[in-house]
Amino acid sequence: VPLPTPPQPQHGEEPSIQHVFYYGWLTAVSTGLGAVPLAFAPNLSTYWVGVSNAIAAGMMLMASYSLFYEGCYFDDPGDTSTIPSMYRTAIGALVGLLFINVTEKFISNHEDLTVGGLGGADARRALLIFFVMTLHSFSEGVGIGVSFGGVHGSELGVFISASLAVHNIPEGLAMAVTMMPRGTSLLTAMVWAILSSVPQPLMAVPAYEFVHHFIPILPVGLGFAGGAMAWVAIFELLMEAVEDSGLVTTAVVSSLSLGGMHFLQEAIDAGARS
Repeated sequence: VPLPTPPQPQHGEEPSIQHVFYYGWLTAVSTGLGAVPLAFAPNLSTYWVGVSNAIAAGMMLMASYSLFYEGCYFDDPGDTSTIPSMYRTAIGALVGLLFINVTEKFISNHEDLTVGGLGGADARRALLIFFVMTLHSFSEGVGIGVSFGGVHGSELGVFISASLAVHNIPEGLAMAVTMMPRGTSLLTAMVWAILSSVPQPLMAVPAYEFVHHFIPILPVGLGFAGGAMAWVAIFELLMEAVEDSGLVTTAVVSSLSLGGMHFLQEAIDAGARS
């Protein structure tokens, strides 16, 4: 079934809210595609569950680094803040670390939680990852909305949206590898992955409408998501991966995953600039 195509603005013409909202949803739905490769994997042993955690951790650490880098070197003509972007990113990272710690303690006090058919510690971990992916999506949604602003917004916004759509696929995989090896169905994992990206279309429209208000706080949002994501990757996924698969396997697999994610991001960014 072909996707409905929104009215395309002419060159230099200001994009419509419908246009921005459509591309925001396109990036969100692409996250669910990350779960598809796991449909071909059989039931995994404890060792391979640890390997999947190491893969997810490597991806999330690379995404966290990218968020920190983008926040620290944020440079936009519409940025009216007098506080250096590096400081704003650091403030956001500290708040993100505090938030995810408080969230984990809250979740730990609710042993009866179930997520996608998972229970206990598995549900707690899946929910934490869902939270950090969702927080990350808020920043991405703002990025989509901001990119559609300005004289060349109709072209730049499409490029940014396409880039984020491809970026979201491995993020969906990172979400799925913490759920499907433990018995969650493909459809359920896809739904949870897409839900984690729902803030993208929801934030894209207000960010586009009030772009001058959102630009100064974007580094804070990037740091917030990066700090929360790094904490979960290190203190949840990597620690469990070491228990299930051993230190050497975890180090090798997570490093390869991080490197692969870096290569993919560089390839996407190079394609967007060409």
